[in-house]
This record gives sequence, structure tokens and C-alpha cells, in this order.
Amino acid sequence: MKKSIADLREEYTKESLKIEKVSQNPIDQFLNWFENAVDSAVNEPNAMNLSTSSNGKVSSRIVLLKGVENNNFIFYTNYESEKGKQIADNPYVALTFFWPELERQIRIEGLVKKVDTVTSDIYFKSRPRASQIGAWVSPQSKSISDRTVLDQRLVEIEKKFNGKEVERPAHWGGYAITPTLIEFWQGRPSRLHDRLCYTLEETGSWKIERLAP
Repeated sequence: MKKSIADLREEYTKESLKIEKVSQNPIDQFLNWFENAVDSAVNEPNAMNLSTSSNGKVSSRIVLLKGVENNNFIFYTNYESEKGKQIADNPYVALTFFWPELERQIRIEGLVKKVDTVTSDIYFKSRPRASQIGAWVSPQSKSISDRTVLDQRLVEIEKKFNGKEVERPAHWGGYAITPTLIEFWQGRPSRLHDRLCYTLEETGSWKIERLAP
């Protein structure tokens, strides 16, 4: 390696984040920033790190946001996956969006629950057929001997649904995360970043405060 990892650094100078300029509702502020990310051609702006935990063990992975509905953040996955098992054990999760092109990140904490089956069915039908088939093929997070396991399963599932609509498997569907904390981070020079944190209060209103970087 020609350059030390410790020497890798970027100086953030593009924007600032002022408490008097943000929305009083963090969902509105999120949607505003998300629209900025889309308009700025950020690569996969809906990619988010999802952290789950169970029995003192924390796991993280990248999943895709598929909607913001009724103030909830929606994503879809295999309920029998490792993340699904951890969610069943501990419904408190965390999300992080990172958009380096804009020198921004958003951190979210909240409670998660499954969406209703109708909502999952509607989204599943909107997916490309190959993705629908894939939901049946993969025993997500389980150990497999080699790639041929998936190849053989693919042939079986394609044969099963040949000439027919692909049904949503019962083990696959959506989750809705209801946020209790949302933090907006804007990179600033000298690592003195702007951080505004919204915390949900018992009254249902949001408290906004600035955090030290």
C-alpha cells in the first residue's frame, strides 16, 4: 500500500447546517435532503446501513429504502434471514445514510415492525419477475455448499411458475421503522461538523438540538 490508511482524509467544505433553516419535522427534512441526493445523482441514494442486535451481538448490512410512508421508513427482505431473526428478538434498530458526494449523513434510530400483507403483496408485484423468482430461490443467510445450490433451485422455481404469476412467499415482506431519533450530519472544515439531532418526546413533538462533532 503506497499511502497509509491513517493518512487518508477529506476536507468537507460544501455546505453548513443551521438550526433556524431546517424543518421542524425531521421526516420533511429527510425528504428534502433525499430529494437533493437524487437530484445530485448520488449513487444509490436509497442505500442505507441497517443495524440490528440480539443477545449482545450487533450486525450491520446495506439494504434499500423502498418508501417513506406515514412517517415510517420502509424496506423489504426475507423474514427468515439473520436480520429478520434479530428483529424478532429485538425490534429496536438503527439506519445510516451516507452521501459522500454531498458530504452528508443521516442517522436514524427507531422501532421496527412488519408491514401488513397487502402492502407486501403490492410491492412484490411491482418487482421485476427475476427479483420475484429470486425471493423464492435464496434461503437468505443460511449456509450453502456452493453456487450450484442456487442454480438448481432457480431452475426448479422457474419451472414451478412457468406461465404463471409469481406469488409472494410467506417468508418475504416489508418492515416499517418508526423513528424516535433522527440526526442530520453535514461535513465542515477541520472536522468541526454540523450535527442537528431530532428526538421524539412523549408529547409526540420533536426536540431539535445541536450536537458537538
